[in-house]
Amino acid sequence: MNSSVRVAAVGDLHCKGSSPGSFQTLFSRIAESADVLALCGDLTDRGLADEARILARELQAVKIPKVAVLGNHDYESDAAGEVISILAEAHVTVLDGTAVEIAGIGFAGAKGFAGGFGDRALQAWGEGATKIFVREAVDETLKLESALARLRTPCRVVLLHYSPVVDTVDGEPREIYPFLGSSRLEEPVNRYAASVVFHGHAHRGQPEGKTAGGIPVYNVALPLLQRLYPDRSPFRVVEIPAMPAEPAPPPVTVSRERTQ
Repeated sequence: MNSSVRVAAVGDLHCKGSSPGSFQTLFSRIAESADVLALCGDLTDRGLADEARILARELQAVKIPKVAVLGNHDYESDAAGEVISILAEAHVTVLDGTAVEIAGIGFAGAKGFAGGFGDRALQAWGEGATKIFVREAVDETLKLESALARLRTPCRVVLLHYSPVVDTVDGEPREIYPFLGSSRLEEPVNRYAASVVFHGHAHRGQPEGKTAGGIPVYNVALPLLQRLYPDRSPFRVVEIPAMPAEPAPPPVTVSRERTQ
């Protein structure tokens, strides 16, 4: 086994009807540069099955293992299940509160959700609609925690669409910060000592940040990388050490957040 595994990450492809052929160069370069491809949501533009089929054909050039999470755009047409099935036929493992081990590296993923960061995060108080919104953020956090709890690998890669930290959304209009991520997602990342986090969604944010526990967080939204690095291929490659698996962890009880 190699001493490290190169993970190439990119999100926000927004594949649409006019996209055939537009990702061939990107995917060919990824296949040459990495051992695993991680896709961080908004894979399609409107969540249509036809868009997923186009992307699946584009991904034929990528023979390395492929993992992904969906983004908000992938849910737009209420066909997320079909999108997942089409991508599965192209050998893409879509994570949704689930985990997979590839080449000795654990990958845990969930879409994530909005809600804001730190002391300004929205709380489950007041109107029923507010409580439903916050519950979605809590449920996505529980999905991520459950996925991380399944992994026995010393190195754990987290895939999200929404950001777990405010650092990587800095640069977006401040009014939309609460809709770009949730600091609730940071809690399981720190608790399970993830090696790295990849996310997308914030097209005008920052490319790098850290959790409070010092875990690197990379915003790999394709529009962001194209704008910041016009002379480079728009994807991020991180080398993850390949290490022997740990013994099975003890059972973990995941508690739900109490609403006020």
